[in-house]
Amino acid sequence: MSTYVRNAIVLGLLSAVGPFAIDMYIPALPSIAADLKTTTAATQMTLTAFFIAFGVCQIVYGPVSDMVGRKPPLYFGLMLFTLGSIGCALSPSVGWLIACRFLQGVGASAVMVIPRAIIRDLHTGHEATRLMALVMLVFSVSPILAPLTGSALIVPFGWRAVFVAVTIASVVSLMLLAFMLPETHPVQSRVQVGMRDVINGFAKLLRDWHFLGLTFIGGLGMSSFFAFLASSSFIYIDHFGLTPTQYSLAFALNAIGFIGASQFAAPLGAKFGTARVVIGAVTLFMTFALILLAVTLLRVDRLPVLIGLLFVSFAWLGLVIPSTMVLSLEDHGPIAGIASALGGTLQMVTGAIMIGVVSVFFNGTPTPMVVTIAICAVAAFVVAFATLRTGELVPVAVE
Repeated sequence: MSTYVRNAIVLGLLSAVGPFAIDMYIPALPSIAADLKTTTAATQMTLTAFFIAFGVCQIVYGPVSDMVGRKPPLYFGLMLFTLGSIGCALSPSVGWLIACRFLQGVGASAVMVIPRAIIRDLHTGHEATRLMALVMLVFSVSPILAPLTGSALIVPFGWRAVFVAVTIASVVSLMLLAFMLPETHPVQSRVQVGMRDVINGFAKLLRDWHFLGLTFIGGLGMSSFFAFLASSSFIYIDHFGLTPTQYSLAFALNAIGFIGASQFAAPLGAKFGTARVVIGAVTLFMTFALILLAVTLLRVDRLPVLIGLLFVSFAWLGLVIPSTMVLSLEDHGPIAGIASALGGTLQMVTGAIMIGVVSVFFNGTPTPMVVTIAICAVAAFVVAFATLRTGELVPVAVE
């Protein structure tokens, strides 16, 4: 196995830890609400708490990884994640579950932000896009297999078994980190900075409209999927009458579309320019999201129509998300950890806000979810055209 493929597999599996903790328990949300005798909104708050911690804590992990290397904060994050997972499995009430999900998010944010910085340590340009796409190929195993695994555990053993499995996955991740991933940020490359320097780094990035634009293009795309995460199990299981296993299969279709599209991000970027690919994909994402909105407002309440249009809409995000991640870090190599942290935080907080919005307006039908997805798609389209102007539509140089 080549080092390139090994790095892609290990980074992909590490990056999948957080999404695995989300996707695996999504089919359990109705069961959790019933078992803990709580409301749909309170159950959805377990997602919101996770995403808030998942996003905000990246601000800490990114700069720390620039100062002490990539592996120490990964160890710390995975250990916190393991403790949070054990707490979730033992939670006696929804309040405890929300608190333990928050702790899980604090730990999981390390394995989201730092692998991006590791990719930037190793490559730039289309080589970085290619590695990012390979990482996302491995990473995307989570939304395919995690819901199926979760539903297979929920039916015979109950929802708590999901968090036992997540605990096992976190221990396996610690072993992968220890034995298969080298340190990519050597001592001579580390930035020994204080809090003022970190704040100055964030301030510099917050003044960089190109960085912010790319961050929010990807972030708004991700937020549309977060709205789907928060609502889909209740819609598919309660509204359309699917079993948890049938829901998991329907959920996996979106991941298949995303995976397939993401593998074309690097070759299309090399041929047409990464920025042009992003604009084209965002335009098509918005188009199909608006078609879905129109169909829903016309009261076409059919599951095959909903699944089909969501599949096509989310597939275009497979081109958008890896490309914008790479472009946003391209000019910030010396502070890749800080840039990855800020970008990830802004994206996750945006996603948490969208989960909150869709939870407030959720009425048991697909309409609030579809409206939120359409809003995200239109906003991503506007930001893409404001950020990636004609003069920037050129291929990124290959390292």
